[in-house]
Amino acid sequence: MRKLVLCWLLLIVAQIALAAGGSSVVPQQLRCEYLVNPTGIDEKMPRLSWTLKATDAAAYGQRQTAYQVLVASSEAELGAGRGNIWSSGWVNSADMQHIEYKGKPLESDNAYFWKVRVKDEKGRISDWSPVATWTTGLFQPSDWKASWIGSGDVYKPGAGTANIADPWFRKTFELQGKPQKANFFVASVGYHELYVNGVKVGEDVLAPAVTDHAKRARYVAYDIAPYLKPGKNVIGLWLGTSWSIFGPYIAPGRPNAPIVKAQGTVYAGTAPVLIQTDNTWKTHPSPNMLLETWDFARMGGELWDANKEIPDWNALTCNDSDWKQATVYHPDLVLSAQMVEPNRALTPVKPVAIEARPDGSYRVDMGVNFAGWTAVKLRGKPGDKITFQYSEREKMDMTFNLHSAYIIGKEGHGTFHNRFNYSSGRWITIRGLSYKPSLDDIQGWLVRTNYEPAATFSCSDSLQNWMYDRIRWTYENLSLGGYVVDCPQRERLGYGGDAHSTCETGMFNYHLGAFYTKWMEDWRDVQGTESIVGNMYDTSFAHKAVMSGRYLHKGILPHTAPTYSGGGGPAWGGIVVSLPWYVYQQEGDKRILEKNFEMISLWLEFLDTQTKDNLLQRFGGNWDFLGDWLWPNATAEGMNNNSPQTLCLNNCYRVYNLRTAARIARVLGRKANAEEWEKKAKLASDAINTRFYNAGDHSYSDSSMGNLAAALLAEVPPADLRPLVMKRLENEILVKRNGHIHVGITAGALLFKLLREEGRDDLIYSMTSQTTYPSWGYMKANGATTIWEMWEKDLPGHSLLHSSYLYPGAWYINGVAGIRQDPASDKGYRKFIVRPPYLKADQIAWAKATFESSAGTIKTDWRREGQQLTLNVTVPPNCTALVELPGKVTFNGRVLKKNSSKGYVLEAGTYSLLSEL
Repeated sequence: MRKLVLCWLLLIVAQIALAAGGSSVVPQQLRCEYLVNPTGIDEKMPRLSWTLKATDAAAYGQRQTAYQVLVASSEAELGAGRGNIWSSGWVNSADMQHIEYKGKPLESDNAYFWKVRVKDEKGRISDWSPVATWTTGLFQPSDWKASWIGSGDVYKPGAGTANIADPWFRKTFELQGKPQKANFFVASVGYHELYVNGVKVGEDVLAPAVTDHAKRARYVAYDIAPYLKPGKNVIGLWLGTSWSIFGPYIAPGRPNAPIVKAQGTVYAGTAPVLIQTDNTWKTHPSPNMLLETWDFARMGGELWDANKEIPDWNALTCNDSDWKQATVYHPDLVLSAQMVEPNRALTPVKPVAIEARPDGSYRVDMGVNFAGWTAVKLRGKPGDKITFQYSEREKMDMTFNLHSAYIIGKEGHGTFHNRFNYSSGRWITIRGLSYKPSLDDIQGWLVRTNYEPAATFSCSDSLQNWMYDRIRWTYENLSLGGYVVDCPQRERLGYGGDAHSTCETGMFNYHLGAFYTKWMEDWRDVQGTESIVGNMYDTSFAHKAVMSGRYLHKGILPHTAPTYSGGGGPAWGGIVVSLPWYVYQQEGDKRILEKNFEMISLWLEFLDTQTKDNLLQRFGGNWDFLGDWLWPNATAEGMNNNSPQTLCLNNCYRVYNLRTAARIARVLGRKANAEEWEKKAKLASDAINTRFYNAGDHSYSDSSMGNLAAALLAEVPPADLRPLVMKRLENEILVKRNGHIHVGITAGALLFKLLREEGRDDLIYSMTSQTTYPSWGYMKANGATTIWEMWEKDLPGHSLLHSSYLYPGAWYINGVAGIRQDPASDKGYRKFIVRPPYLKADQIAWAKATFESSAGTIKTDWRREGQQLTLNVTVPPNCTALVELPGKVTFNGRVLKKNSSKGYVLEAGTYSLLSEL
């Protein structure tokens, strides 16, 4: 009997030991609402995510079979194994993404600590993950005790430039002891910087993210405890004019000037101390002010007058006796947390040459076109004005009125440095200097939203490598402020049509879950208002004329968000259907569908009001019904017209919206909506085929590449005609256009998505490998360092850094590297497909890539030699890959048998496969 009991005890001990160690995986890369250790969030039920790291990289089949999450009020509690806020218990699930918090109600201005462990495929328990955190903002409007304050100076339109300085604010206060906790929440209309006791808090720049300031202000949370001390302290706020005077944001009760609302509770001594903005704060003009008017082609720059400097303005030593009291305002703005990565000054840009010119000016070549900040060390006589003009074009001193200036102070030297604006260009013309600056005197930085890269790529084709690199660089230069602009120099508007050409490129190359979630909130904010093309400071125009921001049908959308302004068409507003679906496919994020479902429904309802006999009719003003935009020779042909081809493309796009919305409805279990939209898509497709289909050559409308692509992507052709229409598209590309592209922003995005989904890498390669007009290779041959707005180089007024043609960026990961999300998966890349492109060795002989999907890092590396293709692929833990390879396939010298009708389903691990073609 003793022996039996001993055996049982030994067995139990062995099982415990097995469960407690030796797991094949360990959790890593913890995120909360897509963000790493976010601060000041206002999501009451945040979602937690992680990926898994294999403890033995040479092993196979690692999986998660259960997880346990602990959330605690302190790291000490968590370290003791106590989840005093939430303990999930063991949950039998393979899910790693979007695990919804289900603990105690979260409290405002609090810190939460969490970790996770998992059971692997054999039930063994992993080590705990590293500790991650999040902190909360202010959940309820009643939590806010602060007032909105401004300087009292207001922008006066009509002048050639802004008339108000970027104001300083300061407040002194006493603390009894060393602070243990002090979070300070700052919401501003216009950019802001925060200082405590003379020191800038954090590395963020151009805060907060761009927002519809007619309705909302986003706040940023700052931990100021390390900057405070017992005794007397001072907080300083510096505001930048910027978006505060943007015409579409004019709203009752809000001055056309920068304002701020900020507060924080400091826990030091016996009683908490509340610091809040009110009329006891003091304000003074800073030496900095906006040049120009923050409008179309008038984004301008900054003027710094060193004679107005007060070096200790934000320190205790400053004598503020002559500063005036702040003015209190009462705007009706929703306050919400900035739940997207902040802006940062990132990639350094060094000048490569400086030319002294006969007129006494100096021409600086920064070597690359970029949007961001510059700093220039200067010296001269007091009162000397040094000017800077920024240009994208070598033969023009200034493009789009981008210019800044610096007035030398009494010390005779200083540094111009951007603070509340940014420039865009490659060349800087400097005037007013009596000497030639050195290369070391000048520095630039790319400024963008600080999202993380998610991919690497290279291949045997140098042109494709150049395109991949320049498309990524261009995307980064367009993504400042939590949305993608069309161009950073002329408009800075968040066009929905342009989003089609950039969003999947973005998602295949960067971690953008938070970024696009924020942008979708912007679209919800602007819904119900028509687009704006005109001067909103003209009261006889604003909200009265066509395209003046009138509040029309509750489903109508302007063509940009959060910026309202600019022209577009159905494919611009229709991004509110497409983008949530793309995010869902990439991330498995069901909540983004739920949050935007009402907006989607209202948008489709609005389009229905513009439909007759199942066909969308032209609607709105002159700039409300664009179809494709910026195709080759478009300027000469005329783009903004009422042509049948525009009507055809927009009707096809409406069908694409309807079919996508139906898919969303089915995911959400809304069967009635799905059936309604599927029916409307069928009726509209029949009407399009009746009116626009050309039976003679199996094309649509004007037989253009754009309309063929739009019809095919929207599944407009009947099943029996689809192969014929696809063949007609192939002929259009390879024969009629001699392998060149012949579409613009809108149709180009649809074309490349269609061809990627169809696996027609050969057609995409044909278009991306050209070096003559129109092509990306033509841009390269003409010295481009960023992707242009138009296929033509020298048309007046067009941008050389633009969102137009970035859609190949998705293909490099999705097509050339062969990494594809499995359409049947509702968990992002938990299931994915690897299919190397069917290209010849003299086209692309090899390619390799890494892609940090939401489920883990996927790697592919393939090479084609003669009749053999070698594929190395890494499948991350808890994932499976369907590998599609032709011919006989071997692994470790063993012939593989297909375990799927389409190929080989592989579990986690690294494989080297040989395909004999």
